[in-house]
This record gives sequence, C-alpha cells and structure tokens, in this order.
Amino acid sequence: MSRAAVLCGLGAWVPPTVVDNDQLARDLDTSDEWIRTRTGIARRRVAGPGLSTSDLAVEAGRRALESARRTAADDDASRSQVDLVVLATSTPDQPCPATAPQVAHRLGLGTVAAFDVAAVCTGFIYALATAASMIVAGCARSALVIGADTFSTILDPADRTTRAIFGDGAGAVVLRAGEDTEPGALLAFDLHSDGAGHELITVPGGGARERALRTDDEADWNRYFTMQGRAVFTEAVVHMSDSVRAVLDRIGWHSTRLDRLVAHQANLRILRAVGGQLDLEDKQVVTNLDEVGNTVAASIPLALADAAAEGNLRPGHRVALTGFGGGVTWGSAALTWPSLDVRPGTPATDGAPLIHRTDDKENLS
Repeated sequence: MSRAAVLCGLGAWVPPTVVDNDQLARDLDTSDEWIRTRTGIARRRVAGPGLSTSDLAVEAGRRALESARRTAADDDASRSQVDLVVLATSTPDQPCPATAPQVAHRLGLGTVAAFDVAAVCTGFIYALATAASMIVAGCARSALVIGADTFSTILDPADRTTRAIFGDGAGAVVLRAGEDTEPGALLAFDLHSDGAGHELITVPGGGARERALRTDDEADWNRYFTMQGRAVFTEAVVHMSDSVRAVLDRIGWHSTRLDRLVAHQANLRILRAVGGQLDLEDKQVVTNLDEVGNTVAASIPLALADAAAEGNLRPGHRVALTGFGGGVTWGSAALTWPSLDVRPGTPATDGAPLIHRTDDKENLS
C-alpha cells in the first residue's frame, strides 16, 4: 500500500437560465435539427447578469464539501476539511489575481493555498493531477478541486457554431489523503500538451501578445473564442483514446475492463468515436451534454455528478476520465468509483439531481 489521493466528495451546479435550440434559432441562422445532428446538444445553461465564474465555483464547491462531510467515515468531520483549492478555469473573474483565493475565502476556508489552472477543456484533469500530486507528496492533506467556466461571456453573439456548443457550469470534487487500495483512490494519470496546435482553440486578444503587437490605441480586441472544429474533432478523438489506453496500461487494466468512460463533453460524435476506439458500448460512455452543452473545465465533474446522482456510476465501477482542450492539452485519470453521498446540497432541491434539469430559480448561498 502507498499514499494516494482519494475522491471523497462530489458536487455540481449550473445556472438557472436555460437556452434551448429553438431560442438560438430565433436569433441565428440555425435550427434545432442542425444543432442536434452535429452536436447532440438540446439546451445549455447560461450565467445571467450578476453571475460570474466564481459564483458557480463557490456553489459547486460548497456542494462537494457537504457531500464529503456526509460521506466521511466514523463522523470524522476533519476528513472533509481542505487545505488546498485548485480551480480549473479559462474564464476567470478577472485576468489578475487568480479566482481560486476568492472562492476559498467565500467558502470560509481561511488562508489555505489556492490557485487557478488554465488548460481549457482538459483543465479539470490537470487540476486533479496537481492536487493529487500535492497530497501524495505530503504538501496537503486534502483538496477541493473545481472546474468552472462561463464561456458565454467570450462567445461571439453572431457565431452560431460556438453559441450552439457551449454552456456555463461548475463541478467539484474533494480529495483526501488515503491509500491506493481504497475505492476512490486516483490510481494513475496521463498528461500531455502540444503547443504547435495552440491556434486550434483560442481567444486571440486581450493578452500580452496582442498588446505587444498593437501600434494604436483602438479598443477592438479580438476577444471572442474561436475554434477550428474539424481539426479539433480529429485531434480530440485520437489523443483522448490514446491517453485512456496509456493510463489503463499503467495500472494493468484493459479498456474491456472499464465500466464507465467519463470524457470531456465536447459533442456527441466525439464521445461516440472515442468510445468506439476503446471498444466500449454507448451505455458505458457517460453523456450529459444534451442538457448542459460543452461546459469546458466543468464538463467532466458535471458529468460525474449527473451520473452519480442518477445511479449511472455505482461503487466498484472501474472508471476512466479523459479530456482534450486548448493549448492543445489532453490527459486522463483512472479510479475505482467509491461510495459517495451525492444528495443535493440544499433542502430546497431535496430529491432533485445535482444538475437541475428544470427551470428552478435556486439562489446562490
């Protein structure tokens, strides 16, 4: 047995505003059929006025912490207290400072270490690996890892492709120090990047590069997100499939031993293609993007929370996580799913799934 980071809490939150395909069709040259056929998405959640990335992150983090407290063995509340917060996001509240310290403060965590990780749609895997490594190294006893993004704030209002794909949301997990033989132990990671593909997924403006190249005082920054869809599709399928194989090889699992694959929810065709590459049936590939769209760094923990709340993830399931995002970056992780209490975090939504599939107007606490 050796020291490991063990997943012991899970929470998620999406904003209450729903934008379905018919609503997009009224504003753009598109249709419900066009969007569903190409992406598998029916609706997405959007952070309305007054909501930012930190607001979503705080609510998801609070729910994950409450899940950890309820799950903790022998009522030892100290096992759910964290001394590290890692926030994966590409849409921070502001360029400087990082958003994670504010999230930690609002959650009442005091002066714990807190920082952001920017790896776009692979962000949660990178943040998970970072926090797990710090726990294994003894730099932290437990950690709150959050993936949160509000991509609606950086999309071109006239771009039907990106507006159809992306939604806003947050998901979080709590990790604690434990042993690698425990259910929930993060058994292995596989992380990669290739900066040669940095222009495939990008927001060109607003950073030091554009400022360094400008010779005038105009304010028309190239602030909108852009993506080369066809190239991204091919890269995502190849890299996520290869990465899952690599991480499974490290722990002696074959893909045929997997019970569930939880991949970044980019679009349905990518999910099915990755599942096919790994010889998995569609039912083994967790999907929830039909209801929430592509939520970037929030995508994987949101999918985990939805699957756990609906009983699609059960204790003992062998699970692989994988993502592909801007940078370009990609990576995977593997674990045996633990027994978690993932009831909703507030009495007002008791009995509802963690990802609200109705138009409830729950307020942030």
